[in-house]
Amino acid sequence: MAEKRYPNTIDWDEYWNEADEDVRTDTSPSADLVLEPFVEFLDARLPDGPDTYADVGCGPGDLVFEVSDRYPETTAVGYDSAEAVLAENRKRARATNLDISFERAVLPEFEPDRRFDVVSCLFTLCYVADTERTIEQLYDAVEPGGYLVIHYHNRLAQAHYRTLAESPHEYLDEDSVWNPETFADRFELVVEGESLLSYERIREILGTWPQSVFSVADDAEQYGAHRHEPLVYVPK
Repeated sequence: MAEKRYPNTIDWDEYWNEADEDVRTDTSPSADLVLEPFVEFLDARLPDGPDTYADVGCGPGDLVFEVSDRYPETTAVGYDSAEAVLAENRKRARATNLDISFERAVLPEFEPDRRFDVVSCLFTLCYVADTERTIEQLYDAVEPGGYLVIHYHNRLAQAHYRTLAESPHEYLDEDSVWNPETFADRFELVVEGESLLSYERIREILGTWPQSVFSVADDAEQYGAHRHEPLVYVPK
């Protein structure tokens, strides 16, 4: 595999150590954009819920807490690289008395000591330089008969983000969740094409065609950028 020119972007420990409540909310797109289709997908494919579930790059843990609340018998684990957000999540888990644990993982490496019925990685791959190795590692952690669910950026996203990066103040105002001052650095890997995937490339890497989550969760509203940033599942 060719050596990557760019490191992973964002020091997430520094980011979460300095995060206030507004930042935590803005860094939780999973809750706003994919929680509804994700749980509809689970209801359709695993009506009783998965026995085991892992969310990698979990941030504030919105999906992990939702899955654990909906399926109390599920053993759920949230993985993230930032100890600060993991500590906050552990405190919340103790308060809710749910069967959730939080562990540290720094992508592209992901080698847990177990496999899961469902592994998700959402709004995270765009920050990882070696997305191909990452999805291989994530897929290896899925039990046979289970599912990998990922959100990724494609060539359409690259073109869009490149336009934004060239003139961020023209497109990003005070209501945007992205800071125009840091947008180009934050999404460097997308702009430079280092963290992009496609249906075809996922098929080549994993040996199985990905499928749109919205083909199963057809009642859920599709988020506006779903053609640029697909939400897919890969059965195993």
